[in-house]
Order: sequence, then structure tokens, then C-alpha cells
Amino acid sequence: MAEPFTRSFEATSEHIDQLGHVNNVVWVQWMEEVSVAHWETVAPPEHQAAYVWVVTRHEIDYRGNIREGERVTATTWIPDAPKRATFDRCVAFRREGDEETGKVLVRARTTWAVIEVASGRLVRIPEDVAAPFWNGSPTS
Repeated sequence: MAEPFTRSFEATSEHIDQLGHVNNVVWVQWMEEVSVAHWETVAPPEHQAAYVWVVTRHEIDYRGNIREGERVTATTWIPDAPKRATFDRCVAFRREGDEETGKVLVRARTTWAVIEVASGRLVRIPEDVAAPFWNGSPTS
């Protein structure tokens, strides 16, 4: 596994639901934002131009929440080698300031598939595309 990637988010009024905390849909949006930011930060420009990622599955555990004005840090990483056209990405959200020891508020494991922009089709993840995110070898 390569180094995890982090990004912080602040709950603002438009993120808050009728219960007074961040709506579940917002957590999913933040998962996508941190995942895309990881791709855009680590992948070279030629990979970003050649491939796009789509979500095929989400598995999410909601164990806590935050209210307006509170902040969380999202940490994302690739736990396992890619499998053909997909890999799983994990994301864990902790209250900002509690990143090392704090309780995980929301945890997700999401399966992403790669599409080659030129053909518009799913393709096996090339080793050089996986390498910055996974320092092992992709499996078949």
C-alpha cells in the first residue's frame, strides 16, 4: 500500500440535515472529493488525460457525525492490489484534531473501475497507473 492521502472538510449550513448534523449524502460527496483529489495529486497528467474512474459499489458505516462549523479529516488509501479494471479505496473520517487517536465517524470501502477515455470502455488497470497508489503488483 502506498501512502494514505488526507483532506479536511468543514460542515457548513448546506451540509446539515433536519437532525442538525451532516447528511449522509454529503459524506458520500466528500468521499468522492477526497478520492478525486488523491488521483489528481498523485497521478501524472498523461494518466489523468487517458483515464477516468467511476464508482461501482459503496459500503459505508456511519458511526458518528458532526454539526455545522465542525471539521473532519478524511484519510483515503488503497488497501489491496487492483483486480483487472477495479480497485477498492478505503476512506475514514475523524474529527479534526483527533486524526491519530480519534474515533472513526464514517468509514467506507468503495470499488472504483477505470475507463479509458479514448475508447469509453473499462480496461485492465495498467501497472504504471496503479503504481503511485499501490506499490505491489496488480492481480489478474
